[in-house]
Amino acid sequence: MPTVPSHPLRVAVAQAPATPGDLTGNAVLAGKLVRQAAAERAVLVVLPELFLPAYHPPALDADPLGTDLLVKAGQLTDSRLWPIQEAVIQTGIHAIVGASVRVDGHRFISALHFRPDGKALDAYHKQNLIIPDETDLFEAGRPGDTPGAIEVGDWVIGLGICYDGCFPEHARAAAIAGAHAYAVPMAYVHGSDHRRDLYYAARALDNTFYVLACNAVDGPQPWRFSGGSAIYDPEGQSMGQAPGSGEGLVVADLDPEFMGRTRAVHRMLADLELARVS
Repeated sequence: MPTVPSHPLRVAVAQAPATPGDLTGNAVLAGKLVRQAAAERAVLVVLPELFLPAYHPPALDADPLGTDLLVKAGQLTDSRLWPIQEAVIQTGIHAIVGASVRVDGHRFISALHFRPDGKALDAYHKQNLIIPDETDLFEAGRPGDTPGAIEVGDWVIGLGICYDGCFPEHARAAAIAGAHAYAVPMAYVHGSDHRRDLYYAARALDNTFYVLACNAVDGPQPWRFSGGSAIYDPEGQSMGQAPGSGEGLVVADLDPEFMGRTRAVHRMLADLELARVS
């Protein structure tokens, strides 16, 4: 049966309206959100999908040079990221931030990992893309192209992006690989709130791990997003949810003892392991 961490972990999801095409301004806003999470003593904060350029296909299509970040050897050195890097250095927090990246000429929807030492890493590429808004602009990531998880202390945080979480197999693969939590930057528009809330609560219960679901919010139609960012416990219960509009910060303490008790009762991961070896 998968192990559980030795100590609790305080985490946050932080949503705010991003301005289409304004990577510089959105990075400043991201730095502010990082500081707000750190002020609540969180050691990890997750921001929405494509937060840095904003999730707005026309802007992403019109200005790829202005909205993309270049990745070399898994790292980013773009000066526009400094407000976030300065925030994590000064506060000692980890941050997951959605971005559009270029790797050897290939364009991906990415989850960037900003470490407390200030390094910006290309941590995960979205593997399941929406047709046609995303497939016209991006390539799908492949397992093994990126780390796919980060470590915060002895917690392993698996990564997905939005539509990935609609596939139970994606979260299950993270759990089998040892994830204790699943961080999912996402972009759900108004009218899909019921699916937004159902998918990620189900992924938490499916895998008896925590889920950090951070949704985009507001923006111009038809890409007007519904916020409602939330954190779910291993029973699939909400530990807090942000409003459907405007800025919002949800902070929660991930409890390894609760995870252990839940996994002792809901034995899906342990029984799956038994089935695989029998």
